[in-house]
Amino acid sequence: MRELNHLSEIFNVYDTFVIDLWGVIHNGIKLNDKALEAVDQLNKKSKKIVFLSNAPRPSTKVVDFLLSMNMNKKYLSNVMTSGEAAMHAINKNKFGKKFFHLGPPRDTAIFEKVKENKTTIDSCEFILCTGLFDEDDPDLNKIQLHENDLDYYKNFLIKHTSKKLVCTNPDLTVHRGNKEEYCAGYIAKIFEDLGGKAIYYGKPHKEIYEMCFKKNEKVLAIGDNLRTDIKGANNLNIDCLFISNGVHRNEFKNISELNTLLNKFKVKANFIQKELKW
Repeated sequence: MRELNHLSEIFNVYDTFVIDLWGVIHNGIKLNDKALEAVDQLNKKSKKIVFLSNAPRPSTKVVDFLLSMNMNKKYLSNVMTSGEAAMHAINKNKFGKKFFHLGPPRDTAIFEKVKENKTTIDSCEFILCTGLFDEDDPDLNKIQLHENDLDYYKNFLIKHTSKKLVCTNPDLTVHRGNKEEYCAGYIAKIFEDLGGKAIYYGKPHKEIYEMCFKKNEKVLAIGDNLRTDIKGANNLNIDCLFISNGVHRNEFKNISELNTLLNKFKVKANFIQKELKW
């Protein structure tokens, strides 16, 4: 693993850059200026840039979110999300017709075309998980779902493990600014621990990468999550750059501890940078 000072040291080797969004380009609140400079330089040098996100929403919604943070539209011609991939399967009734939505109301765009098929947890054929319930959702009678309330989900799901759970974001956690938040992947893990079967859309699963590049392209994947970004690159046997000041930033203090962390997740990284910079 080589520590990079600048992406400019190696960019010429690659045709295509598959870049994670949350944790690399932004932190959920604001854009990372140094990362944007790197994107701008790649764009000027006519490199193919694909933003690949484990967001449980259609790609258009993520583009809108990035534009709202004042990201330049010229960088956003190739955006793929786990939600987009899942949406195509849901629209084709791949897992059945009737579904229960487990997640916040803001994620309803993912099933907009089949919203009439939304039903109760008891009546559904499969569970569509986009994240945790929103504690302000009126349907939940103001249940407070904080860090210590994950037992709520165990109790909620335990009678429904015979159904499949479709997870639209395999991430366990993200950092919104400095605050850590649980993602849909955490609920899927709880479901699997109860004995249920979860179906995942997004990194590190191979299918989503097939929407991003062709086999003959020389690709560098850039991301901050060892479970998804780096594992996904390893699964596809493509080179990767690990951004260390992201989701794992509190899990190691030096290169030795980082190597231990990589071994724990059974992944390898070609390059490491604290943050993406040109």
